[in-house]
Amino acid sequence: MTKTPAKTLAPSTATAAGADAAAPKSRAKATTKVSSSADSSTAANSPLKKPSAKADQEPMNAAKSSPDTKLASAWKTKAGKDLTEPELMAMPESEYMGEKQLEFFRAKLQALKDDLLSNAGETTEHLREDTSIVPDPADRATIEEEHALELRTRDRERKLLKKISQSIGRIDAGDYGYCDETGEPIGLGRLLARPTATLSLEAQQRREMKQKMFGD
Repeated sequence: MTKTPAKTLAPSTATAAGADAAAPKSRAKATTKVSSSADSSTAANSPLKKPSAKADQEPMNAAKSSPDTKLASAWKTKAGKDLTEPELMAMPESEYMGEKQLEFFRAKLQALKDDLLSNAGETTEHLREDTSIVPDPADRATIEEEHALELRTRDRERKLLKKISQSIGRIDAGDYGYCDETGEPIGLGRLLARPTATLSLEAQQRREMKQKMFGD
């Protein structure tokens, strides 16, 4: 009768026991990893650690609103002729063509008028130059051409001077800043770009369209 050695089963038994002992450790490590991942995910998604965008924007908004407030209220402490264009544009609609705005445009028109009159005086001095003393015919022709160009420019300015005088008269009459056709406000932006305007942008576009269609 053959006896089975007792040592033959020992290794497999030891291996199984080691595997069973290692399994709880592996599960403990996996549980620890999952717990750590969950903790880090919770920390990342926690609303308490997110910076407040509203809190960051409030100082910026306050900094932006401060100059605008000063700009909008500058007209209250300044004379109309001393206002800048941004300060004029920041004025409330209720002040449209009020005393200070009319004073601003009167000063603007008068300065433009004085500048044109100064240019006209310079043109008179240039035209007094005697081209007959220039010996070279080519040089004399060049000077005469320059004189002709300057006269055409002064002629356009002469027409502009007439419109400026009419605009100043409209200020005196209380009609400045309103469309001749519709009676609606012309708008500060258009008046700043063209102080002698008598039509709103829409009325001017309609007039130009009629001129193109009928040639009047």
